[in-house]
Amino acid sequence: MTDIRHITEKDLPALAMVYEELMGMPTDEARMLQVFRSAESLGNYHILGAFHEGELAGSLMGIVCLDLIGNCKPFMVIENVIVSGRIRKQGIGKKLMEAIEQIARDNGCGYIILVSGGQRKEAHRFYEKLGYRDEQVEGFRKQLWNHGE
Repeated sequence: MTDIRHITEKDLPALAMVYEELMGMPTDEARMLQVFRSAESLGNYHILGAFHEGELAGSLMGIVCLDLIGNCKPFMVIENVIVSGRIRKQGIGKKLMEAIEQIARDNGCGYIILVSGGQRKEAHRFYEKLGYRDEQVEGFRKQLWNHGE
């Protein structure tokens, strides 16, 4: 059985391990705690965990962003989507995405946006099955820090 719920402080060590699988590098857990507390205090960050048989198996983060264009409806950005490789293909990612989409609806979001690395073809097929379209936009990133910092 898989339960989807908001991540709490006590879940952070397990989340750091899941993120290490995503990023291929360890997370500074002391800094993670500081940032987590800050995100929690803002109220527009939604960090969900998928707990499969009591163990954290996946996570994602949705951020509700305000918008000043048109009808000024907020939108959501999804980041850090991961389901552990040892437990994929069991519907866990779909449950995470459905839960964050409901949060977006509850917050009046007009749309959701996410980006995925060009090499993650399996993830792209997953997103498309959930109704996300590849809009053929260009993504740009400027790295402001080194991974070692």
